[in-house]
Amino acid sequence: MGDVHGDLNAFRHATATERFVIQLGDLVDHGPDSAGVLELMIDLIDTRRGLFILGNHDRKLGRALEGRRLRRDPPLEETLRQLSDPEYDTLRQRAYEEIAGAPVWVRLGNSLFVHGGFHTAMLSLPPMTGLGDMSAPLSRALFGETTGRMQPDGYPERRLSWINRIPEGMTVYVGHDRRSTDGRPWRRTGRLGGTAVFTDLGAGKGGHLAWIDINDP
Repeated sequence: MGDVHGDLNAFRHATATERFVIQLGDLVDHGPDSAGVLELMIDLIDTRRGLFILGNHDRKLGRALEGRRLRRDPPLEETLRQLSDPEYDTLRQRAYEEIAGAPVWVRLGNSLFVHGGFHTAMLSLPPMTGLGDMSAPLSRALFGETTGRMQPDGYPERRLSWINRIPEGMTVYVGHDRRSTDGRPWRRTGRLGGTAVFTDLGAGKGGHLAWIDINDP
């Protein structure tokens, strides 16, 4: 399941299933109800019906809840405002605990689930958590691969050369990077024969929430 970004209504609809849910990160920010999305995700975890991969927005929220000094932005400020309501005291602590312990990637057979992009170290390293110091695999997992330049919309320019390093027979499911032009998850096969599937369709940002049913990972 792709980025949710606070779109609680879409998240409720998408999780009304008997299937186990793997959400690919960025639960919070932008949409109207990040607190509600966190509540629902925690319920999925508690009932053993789902997990989430750490996204860059989730990581930023976790570090803010730790009290770290970081650059604030309006979407993060709104999420923190929602969580500051006294009725969410327990949720705030639990959300931090789940974010702190969330895996940065998960591999199941020939399927790999990660928020931003693939790094070959993910084939040999065990899944890590993401609130600590940055490393090359962690940066790739959270942010994908960038050129170092900024786009006119203010976001970093991204490139997709990491797709060419996915081994043949492997499928990497990512969010983060909105590539689709037809309202469906976008697929691309690299030089080695591996495939990347981009599931971010803009939920919470004027688009919609995407998910894919996988029968045999």
